[in-house]
This record gives sequence, C-alpha cells and structure tokens, in this order.
Amino acid sequence: MAKKSMIEKNEMRRRLAKKFAGKRQRLRAIVKNRKLPIEDRFAAVLKLAQLPRNSAKERVRNRCEITGRPRGYYGKMRLSRIAIRELGSSGQIPGLVKSSW
Repeated sequence: MAKKSMIEKNEMRRRLAKKFAGKRQRLRAIVKNRKLPIEDRFAAVLKLAQLPRNSAKERVRNRCEITGRPRGYYGKMRLSRIAIRELGSSGQIPGLVKSSW
C-alpha cells in the first residue's frame, strides 16, 4: 500500500493538469506557430513558465486505484498486477482466468 500523501499528491496533480489543460494547450500552440512574431512566441513561453509545474500532465503518475502502487500498472484496468491477480483469483474480474499448470 502506497503512502496516503503520495496518493493525495498524485490526485492533486491530476486535478491541476485537468484544470490547466486548455490554457497550456493554447500557449503551446502559440509557441510552436512559426508564423507568429518571435516576441509573441516568447511571451507565450514566459506565460507557460508561470503556470504551476504540477499542472503538466507529464507529472501525473499512473497508480493502482486500489492500492496506490506505482509500478506494474495496467492502464486498461487502472490496476496493478498484484491487484489484478487477487481480483482475478477471487472471480471479481469478468473474463479473467488465473492460469495454473
């Protein structure tokens, strides 16, 4: 089980990324547009730098919904490998059969 503080910090980053996604996308489009004057593009870079660092979607860590484990994460189910195995063994994931030989 991950520390509560790490799970909460990641949730805060997820909320910030969602909140600033539109603004960040517009500023990045201005920065990448070569047809605009260099002054406008540089101003957009400065505004982008003023945004909170934790509002970047790259800073969000994929974590298991149940345990908060950051590694062994399966994105399709949003669970870690250990949680998938436990839920699959108990028959709580439809269509998943634990293999044994």
